[in-house]
Amino acid sequence: MKIATYNINGIRAGLRKGLLDWLKATNLDFVCFQEVKANIDQVEISLFEDLGYQVFWHSAEKKGYSGTVILAKGDILNVEYGIGIEKYDCEGRLLRVDTERFSLICTYMPSGTRMERLQYKFDWMDDFYDYVVELKKTHPKLIISGDYNICHREIDIHNPKRNQKNSGFLPEERAWMTKLLEAGFIDSFRFFNKEPHHYTWWRTYPKDIRSRNLGWRIDYHFVTQELESEIKNCLILPQAKHSDHCPVVLELV
Repeated sequence: MKIATYNINGIRAGLRKGLLDWLKATNLDFVCFQEVKANIDQVEISLFEDLGYQVFWHSAEKKGYSGTVILAKGDILNVEYGIGIEKYDCEGRLLRVDTERFSLICTYMPSGTRMERLQYKFDWMDDFYDYVVELKKTHPKLIISGDYNICHREIDIHNPKRNQKNSGFLPEERAWMTKLLEAGFIDSFRFFNKEPHHYTWWRTYPKDIRSRNLGWRIDYHFVTQELESEIKNCLILPQAKHSDHCPVVLELV
């Protein structure tokens, strides 16, 4: 079982950059896309269906903005669009599918890079935490995959000292991520790999910043402790270049 999370930064642009060939080659069971920047009627869904996927799509009301998609193989028992709070759901920030084996959340958390959005991000963090903790009571085998827009630890960012006052590495954000993990989750990548210099997002300027690997690790698969015995591996795939992010693949036994 392989599950990918991938902030595609525009799914139509990703398709032009060979995303479909990558999907064919990787043969993933589930793909969680964030920041798709398109409505379902703007993309030829049959491209994914021809690969054996069911397609679930949660667009933002604002055109060309945000949005989440899950591609899924196998039986889906239930689909949930959003967390029931309009100011987040209108931006398409969360999509969930329930299977017999586990529940999978695809989420695109706010960035907070603009001051007027930072409070929105803090509000999201509080409400998302409450949502997940409550959901976990009825769905104990839960995977939260997506772009969290937060680096948890100093080894998750190439220049921690310079970024201490920047959204994405603020003390409040990092403490929130610790709190979420302590609520019964595992950072699946760090479960296997404790080394620095593993990143999932790079700025687009200057142009050589990705080749120099000056990045941030902000894309994660958090897995409940009830699934710990089923985690086989978690890999970051920086060679996939359809976006300013790269995919992260979780493997379950």
